[in-house]
Amino acid sequence: MVKVWYEPPPFGPGTSLSRPPYGIATESSPLWLVRMSKAPQWQVVTGAVVFFSVISYLPLLNPKLPFTMSPEYQAAQRAYMRYHNMNPIYGISSKKARAADAGK
Repeated sequence: MVKVWYEPPPFGPGTSLSRPPYGIATESSPLWLVRMSKAPQWQVVTGAVVFFSVISYLPLLNPKLPFTMSPEYQAAQRAYMRYHNMNPIYGISSKKARAADAGK
């Protein structure tokens, strides 16, 4: 009887031997991505948190409000909603909301 030693493929069954099954292919990926994949996890997470914190802070640098926050726009929006009877039970078209606006 002949003894056969089964040696599975290096990345598991059903995978290609010429490329990795997951992760980053070092020869075709950008260098910064390969370095980031080999860096300690805490550095990558800290960098991502700092990056997204800076990105989310950028809108706060412009103090100008959008035009939809102007009182004229909101008044026109309320009039449109009343005309089309939007949310007639508890919302802008309800009897309670109309009575409150009439008292202004």
